[in-house]
Order: sequence, then C-alpha cells, then structure tokens
Amino acid sequence: MACKVKGDMGKLLPLISFFLGAALTAAFVIATLDVNWRLSALASWNNGAQASAVTDEMRALSELTEVLRNASMDDKTVIMTSINRAYAAPGSLLDLFLESFRLGEDTEPLLKHVLIVAMDPGAFDRCRSVHPHCYLLRRPDGAVDFSDEKYFMSKDYLDMMWGRNLFQQTILQLGFNFLFTDIDIMWFRNPLRHIAITSDIAIAADYYNGDPDSLRNHPNGGFLYARAAKRTVEFYRRWRDARRRFPPGSNEQLVLERSQAELSQQAGVRMQFLDTAHCGGFCQLSRDMGRVCTLHANCCTGLANKVHDLAGVLRDWRNYTAAPPADRRRGGFGWTKPGKCIR
Repeated sequence: MACKVKGDMGKLLPLISFFLGAALTAAFVIATLDVNWRLSALASWNNGAQASAVTDEMRALSELTEVLRNASMDDKTVIMTSINRAYAAPGSLLDLFLESFRLGEDTEPLLKHVLIVAMDPGAFDRCRSVHPHCYLLRRPDGAVDFSDEKYFMSKDYLDMMWGRNLFQQTILQLGFNFLFTDIDIMWFRNPLRHIAITSDIAIAADYYNGDPDSLRNHPNGGFLYARAAKRTVEFYRRWRDARRRFPPGSNEQLVLERSQAELSQQAGVRMQFLDTAHCGGFCQLSRDMGRVCTLHANCCTGLANKVHDLAGVLRDWRNYTAAPPADRRRGGFGWTKPGKCIR
C-alpha cells in the first residue's frame, strides 16, 4: 500500500496548481484513480506512519485536504472561489464578494464554508487578513505569474480556466463536493436550496431556456456545483479530453456547451441548469429581487467595469432590503442597468 500511495500521489499532485497550464497537463492520468484510498492514505501521513516517504507534494495535498475539512459543511460541501492580487486589492472584487454575504438574507453564516484559493502570495496575505479559510497555490519557478488581471480569452486566461477545471477534479477526488463561484458573483440568498438532490452537476446558464434538464442551455462554469463521485470525476476527465477536438484557443465553457450532451451521457451524470431567476447575471438579469440568490457580472469584461457595476448591484440590494416588508412584497424593485458592462 505504501508504494501505491506514493506512486498515486506523484501523479495527483500537479492538479493542485490549477492555474499553471502546461504543468498541469501531465496530471491528466489521475482521472483513473479510485477515490476510496484518499482518507486512509492521508490519515497515515498525518499519523507519521510513512514519514520517510512524505514529500513536499504529499504535504501540499495533505494541507489542501485539511483546509477543505475545516471549511466544509457536514455533507462535505465547500463553497470555493479564487483570487489573484488584482482581485484581492482593497476595494476590488474580494471586498464586494464578502460584503454581499454580509448583506444577504441568511448568507453570512455561509462564509465559514467559503474557501478562497489565492494564486499568488499577495492575494494570500490579503485573504488571511479578511477571511479564515485561505489556500495558496504555490507556483514552480518560471511559471506564469497570475497575480495581475488576465484579459478574457488571452493565453494566460485560457491556461487559468483549464487549470481551474483540473483543480476542481482534484477536489472531487479528495471526496469533497464543491460549489465553485467566481469572485464577481454577489450572494444574496442560499442557492444550494435550488440544487436538486438528484443532480450530479448543477451549473449556471448565461441564458436559461426554462428547462433545468435541457442540454441546450448555455452553461457558465463560473457558478458550478459538483457532487463527489466516480462518475463526476469521469465527466471532468472526458471534458478535458474533448478539448483536443476543438481549435486552439477554445475555453472550457465553449467545449462544455458543445459537448455536454455527449459527456453527461458517457459519464452517466445528471446535469441541472439553474434558473437565472435565482442564479442570474448581467447577461439575463433577474426581474424579481424577491427570488434572486446570486448575481454574476457575466457578459462583462474588464476588472474596473465589473467593480463599478457590482458596487451598483450592492446599492440596489441595500435599497431593497431597507424598504418596509409590505413594499417589498408588492414588488417594483429592480436592478440598475449595469452602465459600464452593458451599453
């Protein structure tokens, strides 16, 4: 068993650095690993039974598992987001994200289940100053620096998105369910109540067609729930494999949209698309503030534009929650048009 764990971990570790593009490609083989060994193996490392075999890679994975345990709910679900130095700066997206939980209806208790993954030391330091659950992705020397803003569909952006996809598979293989949320999503109510217990994967839609089971919905991987199981791990493996059939420069969202029917059938997973009335965004704004759970600055590029318009979203929410209950029940409240993002 000691030899198997050591060998498996050597394959698994590169997944921890999900923003490192080419460095992560070598880790594709881990998709075939059985997740059942994970807890006993990690327990034996922590107990010192294999101290002589513990490597930096094993310690990094053990550290990640411990952080996930500390942040997870009773059913081993973790809310997860990621930041770099630009997103973590005071007054930037991290502050808006955390503030939305504090302003929302019964969302502040969810903060103790939020794990913030920092892509650089500056982001990690800022995270630790404002939040209890932070994890630093350590980059090998010479790797791409992800601390600055990455522009939509640039090479670094694509590396970041495909690397994120690989890291999410690692979380599943460690036995944790996750709800990944982009840092530019505001939380006002608990969206987990809208995820069916029968769903293996639940994902937001830029444009929702009214049918949660329709594979013709347009998925947005910035808000994605996945349940830990062999079939969801297989789904992720096939998702990345499908990339080879698309032109260079295709992002993970495009590949998913064009392949989701095939992938879900082959892996045996049930996909659920979330109603934009509950989990919407700038692409298709929810008209009813009494139903909205999350709001995403999608259909928008540029960090400054997102910060400006999401600050307006929080102002609209404050006005809504400050109104008398009778006025809120009558409705008539809405979002200000995102002036920088939607013109």
